[in-house]
Amino acid sequence: MKNAKTALIIIDMLNDFQFKNGKILAEKSLTIAQNISKLKQYASSQHIPIIYVNDHYKLWQANLETILTHCTNEISSPILHHISPQNADYFLIKPKHSIFYGTALNILLSQLNVHTLILTGIAGNICVLFSANDAYMREYNLIVPEDCIASNADEDNTFALRMMHNVLNARICKHTELMN
Repeated sequence: MKNAKTALIIIDMLNDFQFKNGKILAEKSLTIAQNISKLKQYASSQHIPIIYVNDHYKLWQANLETILTHCTNEISSPILHHISPQNADYFLIKPKHSIFYGTALNILLSQLNVHTLILTGIAGNICVLFSANDAYMREYNLIVPEDCIASNADEDNTFALRMMHNVLNARICKHTELMN
C-alpha cells in the first residue's frame, strides 16, 4: 500500500442506520470500522489520500458537520467514534449507489494521480460492489480488504467479494496485509 498512486476510499460509513435491518448492519459496521480505522491510520502515515464518499440523506449538502449531525444517534455513535473523518481527509456526497455516479470523484482521483483504489465500507453487496464495477470500467486497480466491508447478510457479502475478485479483478485480502 506504500504506492503514492493509491487512495483509500471509505463508502457510506457515516450512517444513521435508520432503515430495515439497520441494527444488523450497524453491528457489522462497528467491527469493520475498527479495521478501517487502523488501515486509515496507516494510510495517513504513508501520505495516501483518504476519501470518504457518502450518501447525502436528502440533505444535498457536502457539509461534513451537517452529515455527521444528521447521522449521530445511539446506534451510530460507537461507529462514528472509530471512523470520523479528519481535516486532511476528502469528503464527497453521492446521489446513488456508486461513488462515481454524479460525483467529482473521478476528477479528484485524476488530480491526485491515483490509479489504485482500496474500497472499504457498506454495504458490500450494493454500494461497494456498484462502486467497484464503475471503478473497473474506468480502469482503476482494485483492492478490497474483506474485513473492511459488510452487508446485511454474510452470504451477500461473500457473493460480492467473489464477484469483485472473479469479474472485476480485485485483489481480496485482509486489511493487515496492506499495512506491511
